Amino acid sequence: MSATMNPTTNGTMNDPRDTRVERIRQALQGALAPTLLEVGDDSHLHAGHAGAASGGGHYSVRIVSERFEGQRLVMRHRLVYDAVQAMMHTDIHALAITAIAPSEASA
Repeated sequence: MSATMNPTTNGTMNDPRDTRVERIRQALQGALAPTLLEVGDDSHLHAGHAGAASGGGHYSVRIVSERFEGQRLVMRHRLVYDAVQAMMHTDIHALAITAIAPSEASA
C-alpha cells in the first residue's frame, strides 16, 4: 500500500494518527451502531499546546445513533466516552462530540 494523504488526519497512511482515528471509528461503530459517523483528527490545530505534549491527540466526532433517542446530551456524551474509554488516557487528550438522534438529524 502506498503512503497517500488522508484528509481525515492530515497525515499519511503510515502515520500512527491514522490508526487512532480508525480505532475510534471501530469503537464507536461497535458500541453505538451509528447511521452517520465522522471522526476527525484536529491535533494539528493544537500543536504546542501543553496537552499535545502528552502524546494524546485532539479529535472531533459527529455521530448519529438510535441509542441517543430520548437521551439527554450528557448521557449521549457518556455513551461516546464509554465506547472509547480504553483510549482516553493514552491516545485521546481531547474529544469534541456532536451526538444526535436520527429524529434530530432529519430536522
